[in-house]
Amino acid sequence: MEITKQHVENVLNDIARRCRGPGGAVAVVKDGEVIGQRIWGFADLDTLTTLTAETLFPICSITKQFVCALLIDLERNPSPALAAQGDVRQQLSAHLRDLLSPELKDSGLTIDQLCSMQSGMRDYWAMTTLMGAKPDDEFLIARDCPPMLELTKSFQFEPGTEFSYCNLNFHIVAQAIERATGESLGKLLEERVLRPAGMATAFLCPNTSKHPPPCVGYEGDEGHGYVPAVNRMEWAGDAGLVASLTDMIAYEKYLDRCSSDPVSWYNEAIATPKYKDGTPARYRFGLGHVDIDGVHTIGHGGALRGYRLHRRHAPAERLSVVVLFNNDADASGPNIDIFRALLNLPKPEVTSIQPANEWFGAFLDMDTQLSIVVTKAEKQGEVAISYAGSPEPIRLNSPVSGKSNSMIATIDGDSLIIHRLGDNRKLAARRITPKESVLKEDSFQGPYHCAEINSTFHCFGEAGVFYGIFAGYLGRGHATPMRYLGDDVWVLTCPRGLDAPAPGDWTVVFRRDEQGSVAGFTIGCWLARGLKYEKWPKHT
Repeated sequence: MEITKQHVENVLNDIARRCRGPGGAVAVVKDGEVIGQRIWGFADLDTLTTLTAETLFPICSITKQFVCALLIDLERNPSPALAAQGDVRQQLSAHLRDLLSPELKDSGLTIDQLCSMQSGMRDYWAMTTLMGAKPDDEFLIARDCPPMLELTKSFQFEPGTEFSYCNLNFHIVAQAIERATGESLGKLLEERVLRPAGMATAFLCPNTSKHPPPCVGYEGDEGHGYVPAVNRMEWAGDAGLVASLTDMIAYEKYLDRCSSDPVSWYNEAIATPKYKDGTPARYRFGLGHVDIDGVHTIGHGGALRGYRLHRRHAPAERLSVVVLFNNDADASGPNIDIFRALLNLPKPEVTSIQPANEWFGAFLDMDTQLSIVVTKAEKQGEVAISYAGSPEPIRLNSPVSGKSNSMIATIDGDSLIIHRLGDNRKLAARRITPKESVLKEDSFQGPYHCAEINSTFHCFGEAGVFYGIFAGYLGRGHATPMRYLGDDVWVLTCPRGLDAPAPGDWTVVFRRDEQGSVAGFTIGCWLARGLKYEKWPKHT
């Protein structure tokens, strides 16, 4: 169907009205040309500096695909110095091995597994919480990343078998590239990716406290007000690029040209993702693959406190959408809504199926030791499942089963079965039930230690009201409330972290010895799981 200019204007105006925030910038590229853009609001609410198409935003994790483009270009077109050293991939793999801790050096971990989020390593921004970081702390690459790599001593699953989002993957790839080439990541990106793509003002700005003015990122919402976000992290590889809407439009035009070239780096990057056993995956080379009612799209989001961004491309339809917000409002949903509206895709049907009562409550996945909470969803005929952060709605196809783009779920009494399609993981969870006797215990309090990451956890409180503090090489964190779910399972709330969005609630599963005394716990979230803490003797 033809997409008219008036239709695009109406759709983008609707997005601006729905997502007012401090400001936003949206663009649509069709057949290699801009067919609409909408910019509204302010880059800085105090100075009333308006947003423009030239305002630079940190594009955060969208950076990952640019690093992969660089990786492919280095392999195809190595510099004379790089070529003289032999096979580029072998060089990068050797540097990868050198970057890993002694425990992982001989694991066989590959560059492709890192670039496809199949490494099995824990996300380092989530891990900073366990290492004692406070949300507004400074984190510097040269000072703070080497200890993090040294303390990364195990996998949370066998590499190549599952998906789990991990920013550390791309930090390692970037470090390997710099070591192999002897050049800075920023210089390489500019020369080999950004300028060839026509991105005239984009550049790598690793330090989030030094983003170019005038754009300010804001935390909050209309109900609570907007306040400038504080960011003091350095990141490069997993994020770090800043770019304007004009830059992003140039990039989408460039990708449209690349997609028509069968030997382009882009067509290599978007080849069908797979796990090592050949099972189809949904992520490869910094790009997520999402079907929107039969329309295959490829893209990625980005997030930092005060910023949410999303770009997505449908190669067959030659349609791209870019959404940039300088606040914490979701950018992915509006991006997909624009695709739906412009391609006249059907709206999801509303079902009248009523969920069985067994759905609702808290469950524990027996393998990952992560909690799963099922609640009522906003829409009729759906339930909301919280596992990987925010609640995800699934549409019921019977009172006891349902599905979404990311999962298939079934409830059978006290057993919850979930197939996480994107993760290549099947969860078998059991219901956990609150016990009054547990709430009356004081034995949870005290110090605990995780030898693997040299992290200490202090639990304070009594009679069911507990708080926790982590201490590690990054310092001593804030006291955080703990919420009881059932059995010996608690969650430690984590609404803010160094990175954004924060890892969310950490599941704490306490262990008891043969006498029934609390001996330790296993802690984890979707981004970082399976870490064991032992309770220290009372005299320590």
